[in-house]
Amino acid sequence: MPDDVFKSVFLPLALIFVLFGMGMSLSVGDFKRVMLSPLASAVGVCCQLIVLPLTAFAVAWVLGLRGETAVGLMLLAACPGGPTSNLISHLSKGDVALSVTLTAVSSVVAVFTIPWVVGLSMTHFLGSAAAIELPFWKTLIQLMIVTLLPIALGMGIRAAKPAFADRMARPASVLSVVFLGLVILLAVLREDNLAEQFRVAGPGAVTLNVLTMVLAFYLAKLFQLPHTQQITISIEAGIQNGTLALAIALGILGNPHIAMPAVIYSLFMFVSGSLMIWRFGLRR
Repeated sequence: MPDDVFKSVFLPLALIFVLFGMGMSLSVGDFKRVMLSPLASAVGVCCQLIVLPLTAFAVAWVLGLRGETAVGLMLLAACPGGPTSNLISHLSKGDVALSVTLTAVSSVVAVFTIPWVVGLSMTHFLGSAAAIELPFWKTLIQLMIVTLLPIALGMGIRAAKPAFADRMARPASVLSVVFLGLVILLAVLREDNLAEQFRVAGPGAVTLNVLTMVLAFYLAKLFQLPHTQQITISIEAGIQNGTLALAIALGILGNPHIAMPAVIYSLFMFVSGSLMIWRFGLRR
């Protein structure tokens, strides 16, 4: 696939499909549910939008990550939870309603926080020598078009045709994973020095995933939330929207090195997600 077609056609279409499918699983009630479970929602959103980026920055600092690798880790941390988290939460016997709520809220809020977090990260880690720029308002508008619009359309279809949306839930979830896998594969094939990139970006991506899930779990425990909500908040903090991170890194920023942490993280999060299912879903 030519590089321009991959960036300008396949990536946006894959992201739009994934988020459209997620939108068909959401309703206005999912956002209203924040008011019904305010503490759990607040802890979950805090883990997603504050704890995760701060942890990514700490991991980058401790491991001595530099330049594009550190920016890629921060980009990943700024992205919302992925739609796969709802399935993993269900299989782990977590609070699925809370999972859907946190995915919905973080997906909307992250559109506005991503340009800010990534812009600051680029200034800090790349400095004046940065070869790329992230224009705030242009990026914000692009994100709104490729994220909020398909989510809203999906929610509209669910409101008008709930039975159809329910039938499409499983196929959409499977295809979302397939699209993510294809994006990862194409991103890997475009990387010249693959082994070196995995060596540099791998430890940070894996550490971020494990550390964030552990911190989120015990933060929820600290607030004495029910065990099912502790499981869900941990999963929501650890299962990221890798498709969005890759779309920004490759499509908007046009930098495959920034994409590598998201590639590795997206692969490893299925390992950590499977461990959550085994620990809490199959052993209880």
